[in-house]
Amino acid sequence: MVDAVKVNGSGVYLKNGREIVPASENVGVSLEEAKKGTIAYSILKGHNTAESMDKLRIKFDCITSHDITYVGIIQTARASGLDKFPIPYVLTNCHNSLCAVGGTINEDDHVFGLSAAKRYGGTYVPPHQAVIHQYAREMLAKCGAMILGSDSHTRYGALGTMAMGEGGPELVKQLLSQTYDIAYPEVVAIYLDGEPGFGVGPQDVALALIGKLFKDGIVKNKVMEFVGPGVSKLSADFRIGIDVMTTETTCLSSIWQTDESIREFYAIHGREDDYKELNPAAVAYYDELVTVDLSAIKPMIAMPFHPSNAYTIDEVNANLSDILAEAEKRARVSFGDKVEFDLHNKIKNGKFLVDQGVIAGCAGGGFENLCAAADILKGADIGSDAFTMSVYPASMPVYAELVKNGAVSKFIDAGVVVKTCFCGPCFGAGDTPSNNAFSIRHSTRNFPNREGSKVQQGQISSVALMDARSIAATAANKGILTSAADMDIEIGKYKYFFDKQIYEKRVFDSHGEADKNESLILGPNIKDWPEMVALTDNLLLKVVSEIHDPVTTTDELIPSGETSSYRSNPLGLAEFTLSRKDPEYVGRAKDIQSFEKAREDGVSVLEKAVEASAELPKVVEAIKSKFADMNWDNTGIGSTIFAVKPGDGSAREQAASCQKVLGGWANIANEYATKRYRSNLINWGMLPFLIKEGELPFKNLDYIFVPGVRKAVEEKAEVIKAYTVKGKDLVEFELRLGDLTDDERQIILDGCLINYNRVG
Repeated sequence: MVDAVKVNGSGVYLKNGREIVPASENVGVSLEEAKKGTIAYSILKGHNTAESMDKLRIKFDCITSHDITYVGIIQTARASGLDKFPIPYVLTNCHNSLCAVGGTINEDDHVFGLSAAKRYGGTYVPPHQAVIHQYAREMLAKCGAMILGSDSHTRYGALGTMAMGEGGPELVKQLLSQTYDIAYPEVVAIYLDGEPGFGVGPQDVALALIGKLFKDGIVKNKVMEFVGPGVSKLSADFRIGIDVMTTETTCLSSIWQTDESIREFYAIHGREDDYKELNPAAVAYYDELVTVDLSAIKPMIAMPFHPSNAYTIDEVNANLSDILAEAEKRARVSFGDKVEFDLHNKIKNGKFLVDQGVIAGCAGGGFENLCAAADILKGADIGSDAFTMSVYPASMPVYAELVKNGAVSKFIDAGVVVKTCFCGPCFGAGDTPSNNAFSIRHSTRNFPNREGSKVQQGQISSVALMDARSIAATAANKGILTSAADMDIEIGKYKYFFDKQIYEKRVFDSHGEADKNESLILGPNIKDWPEMVALTDNLLLKVVSEIHDPVTTTDELIPSGETSSYRSNPLGLAEFTLSRKDPEYVGRAKDIQSFEKAREDGVSVLEKAVEASAELPKVVEAIKSKFADMNWDNTGIGSTIFAVKPGDGSAREQAASCQKVLGGWANIANEYATKRYRSNLINWGMLPFLIKEGELPFKNLDYIFVPGVRKAVEEKAEVIKAYTVKGKDLVEFELRLGDLTDDERQIILDGCLINYNRVG
């Protein structure tokens, strides 16, 4: 394949949105002034409340959550003194829309959500009406606006809205009229040229980008700004489909230049006044340049177990055995010998036969994607063998139009099951494949276990990401992996008509009016957060899990799917922490937490517990040989984990909060995969320690003593001395915390965001 995505390797100027000029050339304006010429700069400046643009303090126009996250957010805000929602807050119900899973009643949380919208002045979108991001596109996005969502795929840049996905505590800050604090991010130009060929869809472009950008962290925590002549060659839906997947590059946010296609999108949705043309200034400086030749993109597939494992479908079919062997090798790195993972058994008569196709959610369930898939399947059938296929329209307005224009009939005639608006296939709560099955999906992620398999029980299935067009082509070929570019069919262009009455009849909108006479309705599965203590002078940590995978996802830290039924019960959900990665973690964390609970009950209680321990008296003796002033009044005791690069993927705060409620005081890592996971740790009062790659002066089940840790945080120490207890000896090593804002330091000192707001 021609290298369709190229990285420049340095900054550039962009003149008049078209001409790329090396940074070394004179463009008539200063570098400082040219940096202000990006679209991103103007939007960030308009939402920054700080005096400087170096350290941003952002207030968003709107926030959004779904039913895996909003209960915890509102409970945290309540505990911190919430009176009313100060900005528009939309609660959607697209993740746990099933009635009951795992023994708790999800509908109780929906009832809670509606009562919260009434009491605090929010908007409530009932189950099966829309997935969170489609509702935001249709009803909330505005050119030049900023939206914060508690879902990692909060991306509306194609519509001129800078959006960011973060953990729940960052939304809590907005609910308490606080700010989102970040250093001014670098801005990367994604320069599009050319035009996509037949059979190529937005997921193909997205996977080509992710495959090039993810591994080297080229856009990590940066803003991707889409510019260039190729933008105008893409429809609004096509741009949206690329944009939503930018999350998988680990970028901070995205923004696109806007034009007549985006104006038409807003007009179709009855909101033309929310449109304005966005373009970079006559001269704009970008910290990096990525060029994309759209005409060179071919239908793609991201093999298990990450969206960056990207190949063209033609490459896979031409080198089938070698590429499958590579995927099997990756599985052995993650799973060891826990499961037998064999993809070669999918080869039938020299062809790769998949078991399932799914087009769903915020990435795949858009109008154009489903119309194209329906056209490819027109007159075909998926067969009566093992292969199955499901589609999930992204909203009821989209669903209604697909019924009216005949797309739904084409699907049904072909044997495809059409389902309601639900994000389940994206996180393991819908269309879970059978053991050893291979599913192709136009959805957002294909992380291990995310589709619902349980390695600890010997079960494994896998997901590959593809565009809706090639999924439909594969389905028309009865499961044989097929590129849509190889299909001899016509894909039509269809006009979309948005029926706003569908939402007007079902969505509760308070129009920002809080009603204090409304009571919150808390089902028995909704529990308050447990009390959390402030950071002590010293810490004694026990390492209770050690993970050496190159990247650890949030789905491995706290599995999604059926476990999310406990999302409103912090202690109940915590029982699943690392359950698919390290099943012994919970027991080990609880064992060491029992000593901290005893300490909080009184030193005398703890001393008796320590005396009864087989190992702690010797650990304390070794520590006191060097630090005689160590005692249980000034030393907290708890757990930590080591992972090479934790936190890729979901914004769910539970990846951190579950460790916290089990007594976790810290993570130790070489690097944090995303800002949002590190922020979640901080907001739950956990220390995001860093250690140099290649240095590991401790192992699983070792004890680590961190003397003077509170003072080190207070005094902004760059290096924190720590000691591994090795028998009677203490082995010194260095920890770092990286950059922290003053507020983040205080949150850690106070023990968590809830305490910070109570104290403040």
